[in-house]
Amino acid sequence: MTAVRVLLADDQALFREALAVLLGASGGVEVVGEAADGAEALDRVAELRPDVVLMDLRMPVLDGIAATRRIRVEHPSVRVIALTTFDDDEDVFAALRAGAVGYLLKDVSSARLLEAVQAAARGESVLQPSVAAKVIAQFTRLSTSDTAAAPAPQPLVVPLTDRELAVLRLVCAGRNNREIAGELYLAEGTVKNHVTSVLGKLGVRDRTQAALRAQALGLVTPGS
Repeated sequence: MTAVRVLLADDQALFREALAVLLGASGGVEVVGEAADGAEALDRVAELRPDVVLMDLRMPVLDGIAATRRIRVEHPSVRVIALTTFDDDEDVFAALRAGAVGYLLKDVSSARLLEAVQAAARGESVLQPSVAAKVIAQFTRLSTSDTAAAPAPQPLVVPLTDRELAVLRLVCAGRNNREIAGELYLAEGTVKNHVTSVLGKLGVRDRTQAALRAQALGLVTPGS
């Protein structure tokens, strides 16, 4: 399996060095470069063409949100994961609107971070559970305000099984496949198959879209 090529963009050199060691030891990830600010990140992306950029948001010269927006336009195949200390609403939604496919906090476990990098390289979205809750809550507010004007969502052509619904609810809570497997006493491969089936039935491409679609259909509620 080809290693995922990763660029680290963070203004703290010590953090970049520690992250490079952590990711490099995994075997499935190759750290191809580093950047100390958003402007340098743009130059390095153009030069190195990484698969994934781990992007801090608050950096000098050019912040991570502006850099993410530029990368999305100039290098659409490169996936950006925001990796930051902050999870306030303004940062979360600004990063996602800019084109980040993921949003993680710097206290994330090493296993979760590695899984997120691999998932992003596959084109999937990866969100910290607290961030996933914010996205669903925001969608709920928008859906409520637009209820009178918007048509009712179409029901599923093929309904979810009870097991798929249980998996979906944990996906919406921000759990990864390993955590879902532990909670439902299933093999991780079985969970992966269920997630694939759920995405197909919902007609979406990734876990974030699945959470939003599930909320629109009333399959889950905030906090469930």
